[in-house]
Amino acid sequence: MTAPMTPPGSTPTPGDHGLRGAEGSPAGSSAAPAGPVTTAPAARLTVSRTRASLAAELTLRISRKLWRGRAESWAGEGSVGLTRVVDAVVARAGAPANVVVDLGCGSGQVTFPLARTCGQVLAVDIDAGAIALLERTAGDLGLTNIEGVVQPLETLELPHGSVDLIVSNYAMHHLRDADKRTVMTRSYEWLAPGGRLVIGDMMFGRGLAAEDRVIVRQKVGAMIGRGPAGWWRILKNAGRFLLRFQEKPLRTTAWEEMIRSIGFENVEIDHVLAEAHVVSATKPAA
Repeated sequence: MTAPMTPPGSTPTPGDHGLRGAEGSPAGSSAAPAGPVTTAPAARLTVSRTRASLAAELTLRISRKLWRGRAESWAGEGSVGLTRVVDAVVARAGAPANVVVDLGCGSGQVTFPLARTCGQVLAVDIDAGAIALLERTAGDLGLTNIEGVVQPLETLELPHGSVDLIVSNYAMHHLRDADKRTVMTRSYEWLAPGGRLVIGDMMFGRGLAAEDRVIVRQKVGAMIGRGPAGWWRILKNAGRFLLRFQEKPLRTTAWEEMIRSIGFENVEIDHVLAEAHVVSATKPAA
């Protein structure tokens, strides 16, 4: 079931790309600057791809076909329904960071607010169209500290300890549960000590719990009110959700358990609206 409409983030194509990092205190440290971060060129942050299993590779191929060419429509639809979620993710990101990675960036709803105050932002998405739109918009806005990368989240690899802040907004529910854990485990490795993780996403189960049923009723009721177009969406989204073909959300309790088991601390979960939640955590300081 699609949530506050936003360009789903995703998973992308191989290739070596670089992001100029910056030396300095980790994003989560108390010494983080209060204003825009100025960065001096440092060692290149190399992006590489890990080998995917056959099942994961099949999922990646399907995902590319699903999201191909949707960048323009997502950019138009998504900015309205997701404003509160985007604001919550940006707020939870906290103080400006030197090196930021936006996983499943779409056309840049979270990327651009962070790029205005942070040092460098690596924006990663499966959809080449979304990255192309993001880069055009960055040029129009005069933001030169953003690097777009077309690469699957499931196969993304970055140097350990090289990132200060990792964010993701409405991307993770498109990944298989095993891939969610893989991406979160790697995120922990990529973060410097004290680095932060912020995930905005739809978070609920399959309707077995009372709170899940409340969310489902709210969404179905809203779609019924839209007439035939809404009725069609109910049928389409129900199939995706029940079969876990495209929509694979986890409940907040499952997210918290996973994040903590990986090693993150200071885990907090904010309910934004309907099924939308934001999970934030930090990597322990060295």
